[in-house]
Amino acid sequence: MRKKLIHTLWGLLVLGVLSTVLAFVAIWNGWIGYMPPISELQNPINRFATQVYSADGKVIGTWNENRENRICIPYSTLSPHLVHALVATEDIRFYDHSGIDFFALGRAFIKRGLLGKASAGGGSTITQQLAKQLYSEKAHSTLERLLQKPIEWVIAVKLERHYTKEEIIALYLNYFDFLHNAVGIKTAANTYFNKEPKDLTITESATLIGLCKNPSFFNPVRYAERSKERRNVVLSQMVKAGYLSDGEYRMYADEPLVLNFHRTDHKDGTATYFREFLRLYLMAKRPEKSNYPEWNKAQYVYDSVAWATDPLYGWCNKNTKKNGEHYNIYTDGLKVHTSIDSRMQQYAEDAVYRHLARFLQPAFFKENRAKSNAPFTNQLTAAQVRSILNRSINQSERYRNMKSAGYSEEEIRKAFRTPTDMAVFTYHGDVDTVMTPLDSIRYYKSFLRAGFVSMDPKNGLVKAYVGGMDFTHFQYDMATEGRRQVGSTIKPFLYSLAMENGFSPCDEAPNVQTTYTVAGQSWTPRNGSRARYGQMVTLKWGLAQSNNWISAYLMSKLNPQQFVGLLRSYGFNNPDIHPSMALALGPCEASVCEMVSAYTVFANHGIRCAPMFVTKIEDNEGNVIATFQPRMNEVISEASANKMLVELQAVVNEGTARRLRFKYNFTGEIGGKTGTTNRNADAWFMGFTPELVSGCWVGGEDRDIHFDSTSMGQGATMALPVWAYFMQKVFADHRLGYSKNATFALPDGFDPCSKDDGGGAEYDIDEVYE
Repeated sequence: MRKKLIHTLWGLLVLGVLSTVLAFVAIWNGWIGYMPPISELQNPINRFATQVYSADGKVIGTWNENRENRICIPYSTLSPHLVHALVATEDIRFYDHSGIDFFALGRAFIKRGLLGKASAGGGSTITQQLAKQLYSEKAHSTLERLLQKPIEWVIAVKLERHYTKEEIIALYLNYFDFLHNAVGIKTAANTYFNKEPKDLTITESATLIGLCKNPSFFNPVRYAERSKERRNVVLSQMVKAGYLSDGEYRMYADEPLVLNFHRTDHKDGTATYFREFLRLYLMAKRPEKSNYPEWNKAQYVYDSVAWATDPLYGWCNKNTKKNGEHYNIYTDGLKVHTSIDSRMQQYAEDAVYRHLARFLQPAFFKENRAKSNAPFTNQLTAAQVRSILNRSINQSERYRNMKSAGYSEEEIRKAFRTPTDMAVFTYHGDVDTVMTPLDSIRYYKSFLRAGFVSMDPKNGLVKAYVGGMDFTHFQYDMATEGRRQVGSTIKPFLYSLAMENGFSPCDEAPNVQTTYTVAGQSWTPRNGSRARYGQMVTLKWGLAQSNNWISAYLMSKLNPQQFVGLLRSYGFNNPDIHPSMALALGPCEASVCEMVSAYTVFANHGIRCAPMFVTKIEDNEGNVIATFQPRMNEVISEASANKMLVELQAVVNEGTARRLRFKYNFTGEIGGKTGTTNRNADAWFMGFTPELVSGCWVGGEDRDIHFDSTSMGQGATMALPVWAYFMQKVFADHRLGYSKNATFALPDGFDPCSKDDGGGAEYDIDEVYE
């Protein structure tokens, strides 16, 4: 009987061992549970944030999925204190095992499992914890968690086979979620201490490693004292591991918990509008006409042209990875190297803020106090104002949510007139107040908007991009998305057509108001000034003074159809540009970016450079997978471009932009053009030096929101100062290499009065616009 019992026990033992071996073999081969393939084990973190770099090497933002703002960094860029704290606290025998610490497992089984000591410590190694984070779903029961453990042990062993100890530590710290959108050690170090991981001190490293036990419970932002206690536990573990002495421990443990905390978000930092524009641009899909509402068919044309001509537009959906899948900027860990210079971007943002927040907006608020229709012009009736506000109500998110919830129109209108607690934007920070939703719509409409772009005319590299004042509250991008009437900034294009057809800056035209008959209709252009009325004036003078009568005269001598074709060559993709006499005064719409690109023609000898936003893209291993080259097209001859340089410099030297000389003290060679549309609805200034073309638009959200005073509402007052403030900073920063003494490369002996016809080029309208 005893012998039989012994044989039974041995049989059970052998059966148990064989069953265990077979179970692990099954797990190893993926027959039981999930076992990641070798390819995935070789690249286990596939949810990297894409990093956006400026031209001067700064990370200006990231794109990520599910707020996982993870940036992968190598072991060499980690502070040694981080490594010591992690090993001492989570896995003191990390360098001695191959993924499983059997001594720790035995201790955990006896002390915690049999004796019930909760403080006995766990048995999981750093590698096992990494395996759990990477591949285990959240367990819903103790049994489910017990079943996950053997799978994690096998994965841990496999990870140890594929990675060095240093790489495993880097993987662990890159993957861990430290809360507050700080996923990965690089983002965590920046979020909590505004540092790079390599620069973290001993106490800062201990604080972050302390979060690995339970980031919510030891959250240093919410529970500072609890976090400090956990930090000191980590420090004490570092003493046990031999990384710190007792004296060092006492010194560091007495230090207060000091954070330099700032939450990381897509809407924070510099170039926010640019980053959002570029995100959408890269991820765009092939335009399908059926996906565009009837009222937005123009956007279909813009997108179709971009898809056909710009390799960057929809790049992610035009290119595939080795596995045949399209690129995903949220998970593929790309490095997108942009043309933006972080210093110039800051100067541009500062210039817009300085002029709008400190000067224009206070003046606009002051003018509005006398308006019964504020912020709308008093030229509107009360009924027209109500119509605009009702349209804004219908377009609001609050309206859509209430409508989908089943509220009636009457209930919705009542809600929009009911005072509500809310936080509203001011230039000094958000302010809590009580306001009706309808009043809040009116309040936000009272803020002026702006767009600014600066570009290198030789290659199209976009150096600065400002789409508005505050991306959190005003997300409509006025640099590329918004298109407004261009007004008098169209006149240089008309004059260039004249130069191409044999005119010169010295040719004269009658400065008189004339009525033209167009298609049986009378058209009489108006002019803002009667200076030199009745005299013969040069075309150079006419453009410098932005004289509408001279522009109309030129259009009467030229072919409007040919002018539309020329505008296409300048990069105007608006399908609603129609040939007419009135086109001479700029009723058509364009974005700031389109205008800046068009003006590169004058600084670049007749050659237009399309905007270039990205120079190269790298994969998550640093391999260059895409490069981008300048896209250029000849618009006018070099001879015509030289004549235009003479005329556009006259705008600054003696015309509507001369305040650049007497008020802002610019002395170098500058060309430019101001623009103001009807009722001061849109204010423009386009300015360029031999090395940089920049443009600015300022106006209201609606065209009926503007200064009623022309002295305040004109382009020279509204937009020109932004350009001036920006260029002052650019010239003052000698690191950038832009010289205020640079000169336009006009040929020796150049005679602007020459009758060279400039080539007499023909310009056809592309069929896509018909």
